[in-house]
Amino acid sequence: MRVLVTGGCGFIGSHQVVALLDAGHDVVVLDDLSNSSLDAIDGVAAICGRPPEVIVGDVREPAVVRGALAGCDAVIHFAAKKHVPESTVLAREYHDVNVGGLLALIQAAAELGVYRLVYSSSGSVYGDGLDRPIPETTTPAPTNPYSRTKLMGEWILADLAAAEPQWEITALRYFNPAGAHPSGLIGEDPIGPPSNLLPILLDVAERRAATVTIAGDDFATPDGTGVRDYVHVMDVADAHLAALDRSAPGFRVLNIGRGVPTSVMDLLGAVERTVGRRLARRVGPRRPGDVAFLTADPTLAEEVLGLAAHRSLDRICADGWNRRLVARTDGDHERTEAG
Repeated sequence: MRVLVTGGCGFIGSHQVVALLDAGHDVVVLDDLSNSSLDAIDGVAAICGRPPEVIVGDVREPAVVRGALAGCDAVIHFAAKKHVPESTVLAREYHDVNVGGLLALIQAAAELGVYRLVYSSSGSVYGDGLDRPIPETTTPAPTNPYSRTKLMGEWILADLAAAEPQWEITALRYFNPAGAHPSGLIGEDPIGPPSNLLPILLDVAERRAATVTIAGDDFATPDGTGVRDYVHVMDVADAHLAALDRSAPGFRVLNIGRGVPTSVMDLLGAVERTVGRRLARRVGPRRPGDVAFLTADPTLAEEVLGLAAHRSLDRICADGWNRRLVARTDGDHERTEAG
């Protein structure tokens, strides 16, 4: 197939492009580079031996989206803003980008007859779900604007599929993607300070930051810190690929995770094992919109997609750290050549 990947220069998107190219598909990337870089495409090309086609533009612009979709058979939609605390103060912008971008995309896709869509949703739509682990039957109760925009996107797509039966739509609610491609050539490289926990911990391990601040130690969890379900980014990419391969008419929602509860302290310990030293830490206040416990029940996804997330927490940390080592080596090489 020829597949459009919106947000394909970002963390998950760039790994998705690798998975698609490795599977023999042709890929078009649409990205506005607001929180990503074309450097990721260089890494993709080095891994796969060929680059995707890249269009720099905003998914909210109809003409841009129509141009990117021309000749495509399917689309995977990642492009969105995704920082939970930020969304509590930039609610209007989050709705504009996340909901407005989806509406522009499906309008263009309908005009061009591209009816196969995989939507990047989020396990955060469940809120502080009472079910542990959380199955797809749990009623969503999002606690912040980011999560609400993701749930609104699901509602829009469910209504679309009910009204127009030619659509084949899968929404993947993944929990906490982390890690990097094992080559170390692409990884989680945000523009500005990181918002996800693993890159924050790796910044401290790499001595880019002195201390990791634990956002609350008074949650109703075994060690008082927030519990999440960390899933390797390549497992997430494999799930999207399987969702395309096993596409079916209508709308469906699937959880993507390992189903393994991991607290902040658990992840901190895994990073310390990886780098071989203790990381300095302090306890700070909770972040706005955070919940205590968010872990997937991935049973349905494993049945529907025919695969399970199999990469371990230690593998997630090792690949994330390897990305830092490779990036540091590349940077030293560039400085040496420039000097």
